[in-house]
Amino acid sequence: MYRWLLVVFLALLLINSVTPWLQKLGFGRLPGDIRFRIFGREIFIPLTSTIILSIVCALIAKVI
Repeated sequence: MYRWLLVVFLALLLINSVTPWLQKLGFGRLPGDIRFRIFGREIFIPLTSTIILSIVCALIAKVI
């Protein structure tokens, strides 16, 4: 269980560190990504970006 907790923590840390770089490439502004404002808070749901990144990760995992 601790191993999975460590993996999830490291994955979130990696995603957080590469987010500005991914936004420069256009992730987060794709047609299926939803961004709206409710009660002064901006809500962002990156559906298309998540699917594309998931496919890329699956391809990398298959090669390795």
